[in-house]
Amino acid sequence: MTENDHKEISMRASEIMTSPAVATTPATSLREAVAVLTEKGFAGLPVVDHEGRVLGTFTEFDALRGIRAGGDGITVGALMSTPVEVISPSTDVTEIGRRMLADRLRCLPVVEEGVLVGVVSRRDLLRPLVRPDDSIAAQVHGLISDYAGYRPKWTVEVDGGYVHIAGEFRDEAERRVLDALARTVPGVVAVVLVTRNPAAT
Repeated sequence: MTENDHKEISMRASEIMTSPAVATTPATSLREAVAVLTEKGFAGLPVVDHEGRVLGTFTEFDALRGIRAGGDGITVGALMSTPVEVISPSTDVTEIGRRMLADRLRCLPVVEEGVLVGVVSRRDLLRPLVRPDDSIAAQVHGLISDYAGYRPKWTVEVDGGYVHIAGEFRDEAERRVLDALARTVPGVVAVVLVTRNPAAT
């Protein structure tokens, strides 16, 4: 087992949670809560009292129930899901994943001494699995695929911010275009274009 493997296994909620958490209250209107969900791209919001204690969660499903019921005059308190599962900052990531899968949870509030300190979503849980190089490669591949009309002409590999684009190039002008496109992606250190002979593959 490598040192990095050990780090991933021992990762805790405090290392991946979104903090400070965006929360709502029981008195918040359905319309206002839905606006927060959609604008922030959240799957759910913790519902807290004036002291920051978690009372429930307000999810996309709860929002849809409210909209189906008419929406006007309905508050978060009438729709929120209770009881609510919470975790502590020291909860192991493996346990968080198990609970999310078992109970089909979209997010888990993180509570310390009874007060909300953060939220762990499925996205937070998955984020540590993606290296910065993976994100760069995906963005570069998307840009050059757009340029090529989504024809799979090139492969992209990234190592330490160094982008390697391999494939066939029509001419030097196309090479310059691909180089320029790749360099627009944040985190790119250098771009290397490798001409690949199709007969050799």
